[in-house]
Amino acid sequence: MAMIKQVERVQTGVRIEKRILKVLKALAAHHEISLGDLIEGMVLHNFEGKAPFGPETLAFIETMRSAYKLDLTAADAHRLSED
Repeated sequence: MAMIKQVERVQTGVRIEKRILKVLKALAAHHEISLGDLIEGMVLHNFEGKAPFGPETLAFIETMRSAYKLDLTAADAHRLSED
């Protein structure tokens, strides 16, 4: 059994694109975890160069991207602006 590690969490005022947030919230709900836990898991996987999601989850994400009309891709990263 994996050992539970104690951490210190902080509140943050991160701004994020609206449709991305909708997809993330749907994904967290799908896995019955908090949005914070989802983001932490994604970041920890990426810090180690590991993919955070398997084929079934990726299919769910694609469904949610379509439902929320999220047409942004990795190529759009760091090139987004607000009106």
